[in-house]
Amino acid sequence: MTDLKPRIFDLADLVKKSEGRGRPYMEFLRVPALSSGIYQLSAGAQDRQAAHDEDEVYFVLKGKAQLVIDGEQSPIARGSILYIPADTNHEFIDIEEDLSLLVFFGSGGPSGAEV
Repeated sequence: MTDLKPRIFDLADLVKKSEGRGRPYMEFLRVPALSSGIYQLSAGAQDRQAAHDEDEVYFVLKGKAQLVIDGEQSPIARGSILYIPADTNHEFIDIEEDLSLLVFFGSGGPSGAEV
């Protein structure tokens, strides 16, 4: 039996809170099999992440950029849903508009994530 309890989050509140932190990633949920956060990159910013050791899903809340996965480039924008398998090199480049992403990690999130 587990002590985990259901929780309800307000997306607008999470995005607002994450904007004032001065760090690109804010985790708001961590349980043994899942973690979730908000990842934000300003227009023109450089994405400094590396491959993660868990599967990852991004939902683009706002912004426009290119996603590079193992050297292949694809445009992303509001409403895009991105699946990145564990240990896959990926980065956001050519960020034209401030990028805000809802992120889900399988198995509790990447080791060493900045939160």
